[in-house]
Amino acid sequence: MKTSAELHEQEKPPSSPRATGPGRLGHARGRGPDALRGGAAGPGRASSGAPRERKMAPHGPGSLTTLVPWAAALLLALGVERALALPEICTQCPGSVQNLSKVALYCKTTRELMLHARCCLNQKGTILGLDLQNCSLEDPGPNFHQAHTTVIIDLQANPLKGDLANTFRGFTQLQTLILPQDVNCPGGINAWNTITSYIDNQICQGQKNLCNNTGDPEMCPENGSCVPDGPGLLQCVCADGFHGYKCMRQGSFSLLMFFGILGSTTLSVSILLWATQRRKAKTS
Repeated sequence: MKTSAELHEQEKPPSSPRATGPGRLGHARGRGPDALRGGAAGPGRASSGAPRERKMAPHGPGSLTTLVPWAAALLLALGVERALALPEICTQCPGSVQNLSKVALYCKTTRELMLHARCCLNQKGTILGLDLQNCSLEDPGPNFHQAHTTVIIDLQANPLKGDLANTFRGFTQLQTLILPQDVNCPGGINAWNTITSYIDNQICQGQKNLCNNTGDPEMCPENGSCVPDGPGLLQCVCADGFHGYKCMRQGSFSLLMFFGILGSTTLSVSILLWATQRRKAKTS
């Protein structure tokens, strides 16, 4: 027969074994290295030794669309900066160059030239063409000399007044000049190869070099040379090492002597005026 203690032990329910979760290291012993690694990290968790995976930004059409506004803003800013850098003579008259004008044709048929406002410019911003026709100008204005590098200028349909001879001083590259019909070409027939008159304008074509055409060998002094200075204009330039009246003085110009004399003269006059004013102040 069984004792009461044995019957009591027999009635107890069997103890269920404790589940070992994958996150508990203590119950992973005896299950091999794979169990240790799985238990250490746990499901869905990266171990401390493994490198983290970085997500890259998407490179799709959406990312390109975000760059378009920035590129457009940059191009607009560059365009505005270039517009602000235009010489004043290019914006002296409102509007732009007409498509059928000679300046526009010259600019379109010459490589690397661009039309901006009333000017035809190269890539360096140098003015090679200027169209100021029909701008109600009585004179070209104080900024006209900014276009001294031009090859072609159109001034027709303007009520120009006065003599334009000195207006084009320094325009040594000018080859085509279009003027109103009642305005003469600067320098006359001696300064141009051809002068053609039409009903509404006059075209001066092919600027001559007066230094080659003149027959006066004594026009410039012995130590000077003739250089063109615009339509119908020339100037004598002293050779290296010569200066002064008729290039007769040899050697470099002494700046030290010049400013020394100027400074001493100014100081003497200032002392004399100060002494005179002081004497008048004492007598009064």
